[in-house]
Amino acid sequence: MTKIVLPELGEGITKATIACWHAEVGEALQEGQEVCEAVTDKASFVIEAPAAGKLKSISVDEGQEAQVGGVLGTIE
Repeated sequence: MTKIVLPELGEGITKATIACWHAEVGEALQEGQEVCEAVTDKASFVIEAPAAGKLKSISVDEGQEAQVGGVLGTIE
């Protein structure tokens, strides 16, 4: 299992809201593929798959906030 985590987004940014998921649970992903988009009050960021595999779970739904370093989902 590989965790998809919210990376460091910039100095002083500690959280972001998941705007949308570009993949669904069960979908095959390639490493580097865009899986979701996170937004802050300053910018939006594309989160990429850290590994190839199937999207096993989504931990943070669209519209929910996530903390930097928090798990957004898992790849199997």
